[in-house]
Amino acid sequence: MSADPGTPSDPGGLAPDRGLSTTSDPGPPPGAPLTHVRADGSAHMVDVSGKAVTVREASAAGRVLVSETVVAALRGDGVSKGDALAVARVAGIQAVKRTPELIPLAHPIAVHAVAVDLAVADDAVEITATARTADRTGIEMEALTAVSVAALTVVDMVKAVDKHTRITDIRVTAKSGGRSGDWRET
Repeated sequence: MSADPGTPSDPGGLAPDRGLSTTSDPGPPPGAPLTHVRADGSAHMVDVSGKAVTVREASAAGRVLVSETVVAALRGDGVSKGDALAVARVAGIQAVKRTPELIPLAHPIAVHAVAVDLAVADDAVEITATARTADRTGIEMEALTAVSVAALTVVDMVKAVDKHTRITDIRVTAKSGGRSGDWRET
């Protein structure tokens, strides 16, 4: 997610005595692609208040590699803890709403829609998530968080059956909206 550097305001009365700057944001150092890193190397939350509200969407995917025993259980009567796929889906949806609590520089944004889907393949549980917003910054981190937490939940639900599960290939697969435009994994 890229953002335009701007001038931070002080809406909550948080003056410099609390360590927060009220001066212009110096932006990233020359040649650095990271907008959340200042010239001195310190991290800060990018000011997106000057950006336009636009519809943005992001999709992410990942896999949980599992044993044949887990595949059979998920395709059959399930695992002892309950419906692993349903619990993981709800966990992924809930995680989207918690993203700024987990990722320190992620902006709290309005989440307008989330879909989390899980499919049992021959050697894995395939997870996809799509999140949508109308806001000033992208929703990629929310989609990634949905997939990550859904994957963690699958591991938790099947760990009694398979101690060798492995989460892999978590990535953004598509994004649309915002200044940087549309992108899709090829």
